[in-house]
Amino acid sequence: MKFFDNLVNIAHRKNLFDQTNPWSNGSSTYIEEIKKEVQEVAEEIAQDRKPYLEDELGDVLWDYLNLVLALEKEKGIKLENVLKRASRKYEERVSGTEKGILWKETKEKQKTALAKEYKES
Repeated sequence: MKFFDNLVNIAHRKNLFDQTNPWSNGSSTYIEEIKKEVQEVAEEIAQDRKPYLEDELGDVLWDYLNLVLALEKEKGIKLENVLKRASRKYEERVSGTEKGILWKETKEKQKTALAKEYKES
């Protein structure tokens, strides 16, 4: 995953720059960009142009990383925690489906656990 790690490092550098740049509105900037980029991904899927599609998917990933980094400053979340939670969540869901447990069942169980975690925090 060296390319992912490299992209994260570049996003950290850009995040430092964004903190002093008047064009940036923090997380809301990236939420809007993600919406635009997802639309461009849909357009490229229809066009069936693989290099363009890969490029647009990269833009979604880039804006997502920048969103998370902006939210680190605004809300105190951590990219590592986001990745850890996603890894645990989807490992449990995929493992469940492999064992014949419905995705929906695992998802409901996870929602209950998340609500309990929130309540206890």
